Amino acid sequence: MYINSTGFYVPAERVDNEYFLNVNGLTSEWIEKRTGIRSRSKASEGEGHNSMGLAAIKDAMDKSPYPIEDVDLIVSASYSPYDTVATLAHEAQRLYNIDRAKAVYASSACSSFVNGLEIVEGYFAMGKAKKAILVCSEHNTYYANETDPKCGHLWGDAAVAFFLSAEPVSEGEPKIKEIYTCGLGNVSKGPDGVKLRPKEDGITMPDGRDVFMHACKYMVDALEHVAHPHGLALQDLDYIICHQANMRIVANVIHQLKMPSERFLSNISELGNTGSASAALVFAQNRELFKKGQNIGFTVFGGGYSCGAFLVEV
Repeated sequence: MYINSTGFYVPAERVDNEYFLNVNGLTSEWIEKRTGIRSRSKASEGEGHNSMGLAAIKDAMDKSPYPIEDVDLIVSASYSPYDTVATLAHEAQRLYNIDRAKAVYASSACSSFVNGLEIVEGYFAMGKAKKAILVCSEHNTYYANETDPKCGHLWGDAAVAFFLSAEPVSEGEPKIKEIYTCGLGNVSKGPDGVKLRPKEDGITMPDGRDVFMHACKYMVDALEHVAHPHGLALQDLDYIICHQANMRIVANVIHQLKMPSERFLSNISELGNTGSASAALVFAQNRELFKKGQNIGFTVFGGGYSCGAFLVEV
């Protein structure tokens, strides 16, 4: 499977740590020390899950080597949709009149993008699609409770889109060599780790320590599942992009792997936790950094619990 083009959208508004002192009593220093976050992106009035996702698709479409009408599969991956019936995939199909394409919505917490990638891989393998759009948009601030001192200060908004094909379309396209996902609902707190119940109390994280411990473990485990089949040790990877949930999690992964921090790319200090869009977003933001022949490992962990990883060769 090949990445034909990438696009993203990040709202212009930023919410600094100082904002939360009078909202949930947390100081800027406390937040930064425990999360690595200095500010977070926030969708402004009139922006939302759909508009951000459509903007990311437009950004990727402008770089695509083929017209969007050639797409025969649209997958929207997210846990914070605006509408669970008329999904972002259907909105994109209507806006661009992508006739007779399959339109699918996938959700598995912060591993949703990787699960969406695996769904695309499956359609390609069955011969039921040849070109796909995978779009992931997270409007966390729409659902977050800012007064919650456990997680109200974490969330950022953003969207990312990949145009994908079963076979290469143009020279030099990155190849997705391996994808791995795993549900972990039977592990420890599982479905009680992180919740989003819109009619009750929005996004909550009752036990952040449990989430932290299992994220540190399973993000490394997921990476091993995509690197080892290709004869790669994790230290052989040129770059690793982790889910941007908390810089302490990334620091723990760096410590476990005994690798230079420069090989771990991040955007959490500016954008906060942009959910399942975050790892793919880091890649899209840094496309010019990657050189031919390099291997990039992506690894994520989601409340629920779930994990996922994929390996890209430039």
